[in-house]
Amino acid sequence: MSVPRFASLCLAALLAAGPARAAEPADGSFQSVTRFMEKNGEGVFVHVCAGCHMPDAKGAVGAARYPALAQNAKLSVASYAVFMVTNGRAGMPAFGRLLDDDQIAGVVNYVRTHFGNDYKDAVTQADVKAARP
Repeated sequence: MSVPRFASLCLAALLAAGPARAAEPADGSFQSVTRFMEKNGEGVFVHVCAGCHMPDAKGAVGAARYPALAQNAKLSVASYAVFMVTNGRAGMPAFGRLLDDDQIAGVVNYVRTHFGNDYKDAVTQADVKAARP
């Protein structure tokens, strides 16, 4: 069999098999190039926040300083956390364009009730919407 004919047969077989698709992650992450797709606060924390603030939320120092979210008294003011996640400040990037109101409320509520934080006044989607520019 000639090389061009073999290549044509391979191409035909690939086309007949249909479009290849990477397996979609079960947690919903990385399904969009413009938005994070995690559905709850824990998912947002694990896949977005923990990369800088660390999985135990104790922060890190190295190439930059990533403040601890664990046992953080600043989180007692819910609007502070909402503002920081939505709009960012200094080294903290703004996630307002990448997360919807429900995701931001979810991750703020998750962090404020985990990692040694015990702030029970829940943030709502309306709180997040009010913090947007």
